[in-house]
Amino acid sequence: MEQLKVDWLTDGLIDFEYKKYVLLAYLKNVKAHFDDKKLYPFMSDMVFHYQNLMTIKSNKSLLYENFPKSISKADFSKLKLTYKKLVEDDDLMLEIESIVEFAMPKFQNALEVGKEIYEFVENNLEFLPVGVTPIYTNEGYLFLSQDVSSDVNIYQYQLTFFEQSNEKFRGINTHFLKREERTLSNTFEHIKLKLVKKFANLPNPATYAIVSKQFFPLPETLLPIAKRLLVRNISVS
Repeated sequence: MEQLKVDWLTDGLIDFEYKKYVLLAYLKNVKAHFDDKKLYPFMSDMVFHYQNLMTIKSNKSLLYENFPKSISKADFSKLKLTYKKLVEDDDLMLEIESIVEFAMPKFQNALEVGKEIYEFVENNLEFLPVGVTPIYTNEGYLFLSQDVSSDVNIYQYQLTFFEQSNEKFRGINTHFLKREERTLSNTFEHIKLKLVKKFANLPNPATYAIVSKQFFPLPETLLPIAKRLLVRNISVS
């Protein structure tokens, strides 16, 4: 099972053994990806589900509000539908509580494994400003390279800003430009100079290289972690 539905807890048959089967199949797939050092999108997916379970456990009224409703009668002449809530069944609610209690430690354990992999990858990354860093760093270039290869993946990045619950957050968008070979003559600095000549809209771009000491899958692990590392370093600079 590649992904767990957003409403997996209340979707379809609400039975402890069935939901246990669904969850364990999902987590088995997560483990297979983690064994290959492929973190995303499963890490963010599991954080989402775990937070949902925590919310439901601490505030069961939210479960009532978000529970799917079944159509009990349809008035086709007025195009109105009336719904009857399924949550009036106490036995059903007890079943859901049992599922939540089973699922939470499973997610927690899987997230701990993912966190260990994340930290291992991050500890193997070297962050290098390329050339002189300008004052304006909200957009520029990211060079991503691994020691086991001479390939340099070149991205244009742009920081994004958003506010949630009165807190300000930074995000990042990246656009893949091209791949070049890093050599004694074609250094990071030389690659940057070529980009400046080609893209006049960024005459003095902030440019950073992130080099991995080990090989990690690019789209599922290295790029997502490198992007977070870039945002964090720019934020404190």
